[in-house]
Amino acid sequence: MSTFNFHGQISGPSNFGDNGKIEIHQGASPAEALRLAAELVQQLRQEHRLELAEQAEIVRGELVQAEEERRPADQGRVRQALETISLGLAAGSGGIALVQEIGRLVGL
Repeated sequence: MSTFNFHGQISGPSNFGDNGKIEIHQGASPAEALRLAAELVQQLRQEHRLELAEQAEIVRGELVQAEEERRPADQGRVRQALETISLGLAAGSGGIALVQEIGRLVGL
């Protein structure tokens, strides 16, 4: 038997789906994810990491389109772009923290 301890409030819809997949959405703000994506684009441009900034634009664009269409962001597309950015950034970079937080906000 397993025990799961949740610290803090757990709210929002839950999806207990097939194959034991459990998704718990905590009401992450799409606006916050979009703000962080724009910040990531700006930071990567300032660091002259233009190839990575293009990937960040993919993330930002997907978040904008998803919000306009009132649908969840395409997690596969966002995940692929964030993984590419992560691989290109040095450990300890502020960009890594942004990538991780965006991933958390979109449920990756």
